[in-house]
Amino acid sequence: MIESWVINDDSPVPVSSGVVLEALRSRIDSGQLETWLTSSSGRSVAFVTNTGRAVVMLLEDESDPGEHAVDPGAQGSSDGFVLSNGQDDEYPDQDTVPIVAAFRLVEHIVRTGSWPADARWVVDR
Repeated sequence: MIESWVINDDSPVPVSSGVVLEALRSRIDSGQLETWLTSSSGRSVAFVTNTGRAVVMLLEDESDPGEHAVDPGAQGSSDGFVLSNGQDDEYPDQDTVPIVAAFRLVEHIVRTGSWPADARWVVDR
């Protein structure tokens, strides 16, 4: 079964893999750095960016610690990951990915329901 995905605080109309990147870019341009997508099967994708790097998480349900994309060779840390509640987080760069890679990951998850074969991620369960 192919899942359909919606952006939680936008229209209840499903967002396709063909337009999800445009939606993310539009939200970032308007200052919304945190986006949650929910699938028809109850899974969620979290995307939080500081416009240079992003946290991408895939969760099975609301109580799932999930799994997140990683960049194992990255050094240092980055801040400016501003959540919708105003919280400003800092993450080790190895626990985030460059924003272009994050866009590719989200598009692939929305299209197929899973990480790309070449993606690196850590299970947090």
